[in-house]
Amino acid sequence: MRIDFCVTTEAMAEPAVGCTAELERLGDEIAELSAHLDAATARLLELIRDFDARAGWNTGFRSCAEWLSWRVGLDRGAARERVRVARALATLPRLAQALARGELSYAKVRALTRVATPETEERLLAVGRAGTAEHVERIVRGWRRVDRLAEAQETARRHKSRALHVYQDEDGMVVIRDGWRRRWAPW
Repeated sequence: MRIDFCVTTEAMAEPAVGCTAELERLGDEIAELSAHLDAATARLLELIRDFDARAGWNTGFRSCAEWLSWRVGLDRGAARERVRVARALATLPRLAQALARGELSYAKVRALTRVATPETEERLLAVGRAGTAEHVERIVRGWRRVDRLAEAQETARRHKSRALHVYQDEDGMVVIRDGWRRRWAPW
């Protein structure tokens, strides 16, 4: 089987001469409408969070995501993500406000809520404002990798420091001591 194809480095389409002002206006309108959609998405997430917290979906559905899938027509995975992001934004007011003002896209906020905590929110908001959605996703993947490594190191450190010592004291009593030097009487 032979497949022929051609690769070119030429521009796909050149803007018509004299139309740059009109194209600039179209670009601005696209950006403005996108910001409005993100603001509407912020409101939608607030409603989802309230609906979920009040168990409005508990009318024969197993979860808010399942209800969203049925009622709104979202794919279940997308519905689960909406619920996850809605819940996360309850503790991340700066990210929620940035989405509501159309400063950050839903794609960026969705990625940032995977790793953001109230303590890291301000730093991650700066990342969201500075980069593209792809850039933010890449940083979040790296952040998660570092978090997993730090958690594994902390778990290993705790595991290594565990201890249990059992011995008989001078009165003949059996003494049990754990790794934190607490003394336990066995009865």
